[in-house]
Amino acid sequence: MNKLKVFISSQKYFGQQVFRLCNELEFVEIVGVCAPLDDKYLTQIAHTFNIPVIPSGTLSADKIPDNVDLGITAHSFDYIGKKSRYKCRLGWIGYHPSLLPRHRGRSSIEWAIRMRDPITGGTVFWLNDGIDRGDVAYQDFCFIDPAMYSIEPKKAAKKLWENTLQDMGLNLLRRALIDISNGVIIKRPQKKEFSTFEPNTDVKDVYKPDLLMIEQHGSPST
Repeated sequence: MNKLKVFISSQKYFGQQVFRLCNELEFVEIVGVCAPLDDKYLTQIAHTFNIPVIPSGTLSADKIPDNVDLGITAHSFDYIGKKSRYKCRLGWIGYHPSLLPRHRGRSSIEWAIRMRDPITGGTVFWLNDGIDRGDVAYQDFCFIDPAMYSIEPKKAAKKLWENTLQDMGLNLLRRALIDISNGVIIKRPQKKEFSTFEPNTDVKDVYKPDLLMIEQHGSPST
């Protein structure tokens, strides 16, 4: 059985855990990563295993090794352009902490809290030209404890990520890698009629009327 050659674009603790997952699967070979050079998690473990590191912000098709089967993006803010996507034989998969197509965008968990969603989840999907718009491969869900609504949204989102959605992502990626290595490719188009996209709450000095509306009319953080 030929090994599935993967390239990882990620960062921080979650990126390190995705690397560990791939490294532990006997049928997967990591051929390179893209991460911040000062990242003490993913970059450090890549150096430990002598895996080449491309600095975040410089990723392009010509820097991705040849003969890569699959790209994986997880907690990465690098845009994966068309040429980079096509450089990998099967394309790229990514993990997004929401039930796509709901809550596209970087602050998906926080918006689930702000909107008092009773249920959220995670999605492994295939990257395309749009932001979080690619075909769905795998999904799982979890209930949101109502107690979360009384916590400042950013803190609640961090707690939900660390306690539930992070491990969910690793489990979904594991399922995806096992299936893909066996030739099973799952792609289900997202249902546009259910899609939402919210702004990044970390961006300062950006006019966000939908965010302001929530904050001024009953947000649990006020």
